[in-house]
Amino acid sequence: MKLLLTSAGVTNTTILAALEELIGKPISASTALCIPTAQYGHPWVGPGVRAWEFISGKSENPMVDLGWKSVGVLELTALPSIDEERWKPLVLETDVLLAAGGDALYLNHWVQQSGLAEMFPSLTGTVWVGMSAGSMVMTPQIGREFIGWKPTTGGDSALGMVHFSICPHLAPDGAPGNSLAAAEKWAAGIRHPSYAIDDQTAISVTDDAVDIITEGTWRYFPKGAAHGC
Repeated sequence: MKLLLTSAGVTNTTILAALEELIGKPISASTALCIPTAQYGHPWVGPGVRAWEFISGKSENPMVDLGWKSVGVLELTALPSIDEERWKPLVLETDVLLAAGGDALYLNHWVQQSGLAEMFPSLTGTVWVGMSAGSMVMTPQIGREFIGWKPTTGGDSALGMVHFSICPHLAPDGAPGNSLAAAEKWAAGIRHPSYAIDDQTAISVTDDAVDIITEGTWRYFPKGAAHGC
């Protein structure tokens, strides 16, 4: 599976071009399924208006409203109660999975409980586009600062599809988001290399290749580093 890990969605033309390169065809010729599940676990988002805005493409984060050939909904909490033959073929034939932000550990739980994680090895041509928690879920560790919903197993481990962690929403001091100082403090507690990315930045992952796609600001932190470079 190919990954486009964003902070706030497909927010600029550089990220959009990278997405089409990953898919291998234009957005207008591509199919997508949106995954709102992470939103339900976050107290600032939750079910209701924000979930509807994401699914309908009316949120402030460009993902569902990019001009896809078709868009459907893949609600992970519902999948365990549905026969696999009703949803697995749909996932296999879809070009892109769009994962909303929200709570990363809640999303991690349902990616695994739903059976979607078991499909990942077979989704070699599929592109996963994550936003915030939808990106963090692919990392090995989210950091204690981002723990909200708590899994019964405890800890802050996620899917580990990449070898690095992500602090999204990097922002100048005083602006909404995470300051560089906060990101440095977070990185010091991470057991892996990590990135802090702002809302104009994404990380593209194909096989073992990791590329920064940006019109904004980002920082790389070596393992357990207390400062960026």
